[in-house]
Amino acid sequence: MTVVRYQPWALIDRLHRQLDQTFSSETGEAADAAQVSWIPPVDIREESERFVVLADVPGIEPKDIHITADKGVLTIRGERRVRETQQQEGWQRLERRSGSFLRRFTLPEGANVDAISAKHVHGVLEVTIPKQPRLQPRRIDVEAA
Repeated sequence: MTVVRYQPWALIDRLHRQLDQTFSSETGEAADAAQVSWIPPVDIREESERFVVLADVPGIEPKDIHITADKGVLTIRGERRVRETQQQEGWQRLERRSGSFLRRFTLPEGANVDAISAKHVHGVLEVTIPKQPRLQPRRIDVEAA
């Protein structure tokens, strides 16, 4: 019996990679986008003082993850390396993808790019993007002449 993995979003993922490749050619990163092997799932949430991006990157060392913020775009790229295994008698099945990944996100207006931080805990990458304080309108009193 052959086990076939059902991937209902595979076509959308392929389209997403092709669009990334097309639009990144302007910035000279077309070759990088073409070599993307997989796309990690992410959760994005907005809190009162910050935006948080959580990416599932199990099995990836923090040194293999590179995060940049440039021209209003947050880029997360990295690589999951294939672990050397010795083939013994019998069979082997590999379901975890390896190779490079790339995710890009448009930074929201009001994001403090200079204070972005990231941490990697138990295979989850957490990128924190603080919000800039909102400017409050200043009330100007009018004096009688």
